[in-house]
Amino acid sequence: MDTKNIMIVGVGGQGTLLASKVLGHVLLGRGYDVKVSEVHGMSQRGGSVVTYVRYGDKVYSPVIDKGEADVIVSFELLEAARWLEYLKPEGQIITNTQEVEPMPVIIGAAEYPGDLAEKMRAAGAKVDAGDFLALAEEAGSSKAVNIVLMGRLSRYFPEIGAEIWEEALEACVPKKFLEMNKKAFSLGR
Repeated sequence: MDTKNIMIVGVGGQGTLLASKVLGHVLLGRGYDVKVSEVHGMSQRGGSVVTYVRYGDKVYSPVIDKGEADVIVSFELLEAARWLEYLKPEGQIITNTQEVEPMPVIIGAAEYPGDLAEKMRAAGAKVDAGDFLALAEEAGSSKAVNIVLMGRLSRYFPEIGAEIWEEALEACVPKKFLEMNKKAFSLGR
């Protein structure tokens, strides 16, 4: 199998690293060679965070270059747009419609861009956008948006059953948060 590339993007504190850990666990369990690489800026200050997940028969590098991502999973609209140039032509974006204002917007030096999902579609991306934050809150915590997004991503892997994803949750999520995260996954799926 050719190497496939998934980027998980967001801002610091949204749970991108746990999401990549769950995804990596699922893919390793399916027998793929998996490489995961974290790249982040001022993550503890709400800065941009990106994780690369590459999998296939043999993966030699953890880095995804521009135009190579099969899927971008984004916790926030502006982050999806920021990383759009990394998406393959006709690639898939799964994005939360939440808007987290970056510092230039907060201080009034810039405006948050409008119609980002439509602009990404106009650029050729397939965009699956939804209020995944509301689903996380329904599951019991706004912090579960990462697992809601993994549930949504799982729909793009029809060959991998929900039970495999739940096993990954059991391996990666602390027990006291497991049931809430299983519900979040189910709502996203």
